[in-house]
Parts: sequence; structure tokens; C-alpha cells
Amino acid sequence: MDFRKLLENRRSVRQFEDRPVAIQLVKEIINDSIKAPNASNKQAWNFIIIMNKEYMKKLSDVSRLGFIKSVERNPNSPLKEYAVNLKEKKKVNFFHDAPCLVYITGPTSVSTIREDGGLLAAYFMLSAASRGLGTCWIGFGGGIRDKAVLKELGLPPGHHLISPIVVGYPKDGNLPTMPERREPVILKIIK
Repeated sequence: MDFRKLLENRRSVRQFEDRPVAIQLVKEIINDSIKAPNASNKQAWNFIIIMNKEYMKKLSDVSRLGFIKSVERNPNSPLKEYAVNLKEKKKVNFFHDAPCLVYITGPTSVSTIREDGGLLAAYFMLSAASRGLGTCWIGFGGGIRDKAVLKELGLPPGHHLISPIVVGYPKDGNLPTMPERREPVILKIIK
């Protein structure tokens, strides 16, 4: 697939067909994604793959409650409106009933792990799109603070969840259209 076409096909997909994504395919996508640039070539990232929808629903509920509590602890939080909405909507599924969820994780001791994980996530989503799969980075899904749940997930001590990405076949094969993009703002060109 032409690179520009690939960029257009990488959309945030939130409606998936009810069919599994083969674990081997997920591993191939991960193998592509580890070619991402990373500081000092540390390659400090790790992955947690979840293919159980009921467990993903549990993680969604834990993330939702954790987010609400974190906003309540900070009365000046700019995220108050989200917390209010999430309190009212108790049946929210952050992971959109996707057949697969991949957490990109990494050690907190690596100062660039969030940047490295972000680059890797972009490669992951592009690789998935090249295979006809849809993805969505779920920001709310990374807020799990419950130590028992993190242990259950297999997250080692001193590591954190960086990028939760759902993966699946877009419902009816339809990709959302790309929203209009604003012209880039180039602040200055120095010659």
C-alpha cells in the first residue's frame, strides 16, 4: 500500500466486527512496531496482549473508577466534565468491545519511555492498518492504578502502562473518514 494511502487508512476505529484477531497477526504487528526509533536504542518497551472481552470490560470499569477518583482528588482539574459524565454513564466500555487490546508498557526508570512508547504506538497502528485492521489509542484505558489489577496484568514493579491500543476488524469493513486537517503552523524558518 502506498504510504500516503496508509496514512489515510490509519483511522481511530471504535466499531469492530465480532471476530477475533489471530495472536500470530498481533505478534507480527508488534514485530513491525519495534522498528520504531527510540532513545539510545534502549528498546525498553514491553507488551501485554488481552484477547478476552470480559476481562477488557473489567479493565474498563477499573480505569473509569480510577479516573473519577483522580479527578475528585484535584478540585481544579480541567478534566472535571469528563469525570461527571463518567459517573453518570456506568456502562461505558472504553475498549469498544474490540476483540484485542494491547498495552505498550515500559519501566519508569527510562526517562524517554513515554516518547519511545508513543513512537512505537504509531508504528503499531500503521502496521495494523496495512493489514486491514482498525485501531484506537484509548487514553482513558491507561489509568489503572489498582496494584492488584496491575499485578494480575503481569506488569512488573517499576513499570507503567503507556499506550492502550484496541485492535480489530472495522465493522462492515468501514473506516471512518479522515477529518479535515488545519494547515500546519510553521512558526519560523531560519536559513
